[in-house]
This record gives sequence, C-alpha cells and structure tokens, in this order.
Amino acid sequence: MDLDVLNMFVIAGSTLAIPILAFVASFLLWPSALIRIYYWYWRRALGMQVRYANYNDYQFCYSYRGRPGYRPSILMLHGFSAHKDMWLSIVKFLPKNLHLVCVDMPGHEGTTRSDLDDYSISGQAKRIHQFVECIKLNRRPFHLVGTSMGGNVAGVYAAQYPEDICSLTLICPAGLPSTTDSKFIKQLRELQESKRIDRIPLIPSTPEEMADMLKLCSYVRFKVPQQILQGLVDVRIPHNEFYRKLFLEIVDEKSRHSLHENMSKIKAPTQVIWGKQDQVLDVSGASVLASAIPDCHVYILENCGHSVVVERPRKTANLILEFLALLHSIDNSKKQA
Repeated sequence: MDLDVLNMFVIAGSTLAIPILAFVASFLLWPSALIRIYYWYWRRALGMQVRYANYNDYQFCYSYRGRPGYRPSILMLHGFSAHKDMWLSIVKFLPKNLHLVCVDMPGHEGTTRSDLDDYSISGQAKRIHQFVECIKLNRRPFHLVGTSMGGNVAGVYAAQYPEDICSLTLICPAGLPSTTDSKFIKQLRELQESKRIDRIPLIPSTPEEMADMLKLCSYVRFKVPQQILQGLVDVRIPHNEFYRKLFLEIVDEKSRHSLHENMSKIKAPTQVIWGKQDQVLDVSGASVLASAIPDCHVYILENCGHSVVVERPRKTANLILEFLALLHSIDNSKKQA
C-alpha cells in the first residue's frame, strides 16, 4: 500500500478514535460532565439562550427563546431540586415563534442561593415576581406554567400578582390537601415514625436511591444505565444539604397548603394537568382545584406519573397550546360581541 494512503488511514482513524475515546472516558469516569454537556447541546439545538438578570445583589439564571409578540409570553417554573433545563422536552414541541422563558427557581442551579433567603412558597413567589420585573416580562400579561413545587409557586403567584398573568397551567402542583395519601406521603410518614427523616426519597445520595426516586416519580419505566444514575447523583450530591433545608421549608405549616389557601384568589383561566398514576402527589388534587377555581380545565393523563413533563412532553405541549388557542378564541368572540 502506498505510504501516503496508509498515513491518511492512520490520521483518519486517529481523528475518529479521539472523540470516541473521550466519550467513553466521560461515560465511565465523569458521567456528570456528560450530563452537563448533554443539556448544553440540547439547549443549543432548540435555540434556547442562557442569560442572567440581577435584582439588587440577587442573580437569576434563565433561558429563553423568541421575543414577546401578539401571543402571550410563557414563563415556566420547575419543581423541587430540578432546574430550567427540565422544560427542554416540552420546548421541543412548542412553536419557535413563541416567547418562552425558563428560570432557575430560588437557590437552584444558576440562581442565587443564600442562607438568609426566604424559601417558603410565598417567599419564592416574591422572588419570581422580582425576576419578572427585572426582565420586564409583565409589560403584557403572560401565561404562567408550574409543575410540582413550581406549580405551588405558580398558583400563589397568580393569586398575589393577578395583574401579571393572563392564564395559568398547573402540572401536578404541590400545596394541596389530599383525601388519599400518595406512596410518597406514606413513605414520609414511615420515615418520621422511625426517626429517619434525613432519608427523604426525593433527595437520593446513591445510584440505588436515584433509581428508586425515578420509579417513584415516573409511571413509565426508563432503563437508565448505572453510569448515568451515578452521574445524576454526582450532580446532585453537592446540593443535597440545600435540598433538605428547602424540603423542610416547603412542607412546613406555612407552605404545605399554600396553593389551597390561595385558590379562591386565582381569577385567571386555569388549566390543570395531572398524571393519573402520580405516586408523589395524589391525582385527587385536580378535583380540589376544579371545585375552587371558576374557569378551570382539568386533564388527567392515563399511564402517567408525577413527571408529566418527561413522560408525556408532546401531549403536555399540545394541551398548553390548545388551551391558549381556546382562550384566544374566547377573547376574540368577546371583542366581536
């Protein structure tokens, strides 16, 4: 074989081998780095840009796509111990001309974490209002979406700052009393009785505990490799102390039923989406909301757990779009009447 041809194959082989070896090394040795790269790539692929906003000495980290237009902007609030990138699975199915904003909740990811901050649900709602004012999102009423803890905050926000929003989507929101205890609530009671409250099921510190948390939160059984489970744990462990503090704050008496206490003040058209097989927050909460909020549209998703955003992203995105289209149609009818 010609020496130049041989050299060409060697160079080509080396060029291919380097990224493959780097990927394998990252997967085996630094799975947490691979997870961060994954989110970075996904954000870029979907056109989401990361920005920071400052309110005095407090910093908010958020991602966005599009610009404010004739349709309402959409602000998304994630759940406990998650981050803004959890919404990427939904963003994938939303039109690119919609103005979307996903913010890291107080103390999470790139948003300021302070021991002096108020992490109660009302305290978080106040912080989100500061963020909204920082980026002038409330120049026009916007659509607010929240899931789990973020759903609790979103509901309280809608009650406390009604002039800011035009409509509301609550996905398996926390903050409601339930007539039926979920599997998670039963686990918490057992841990309290055995005085092992430090082992909160939503705060894993081993790959095995991470696998258990995923089973608790999802009806769909995802096959997650051990290395990825380890990476997910590695990413969370440095924050677990904060998550424990936050958890105790949001289950405290002044926050535990915040959404329920503010339901009567919610005047915006409201959409509720809940997984029928939710093991974290029982689906009976949907009927509680429906009976208290006048203009409430409820959708129960079959074969779906607490992680609605991950398990049924296309369906969730479509429901939000259909809800906004319905409200737009109703608004037009009123103007023509």
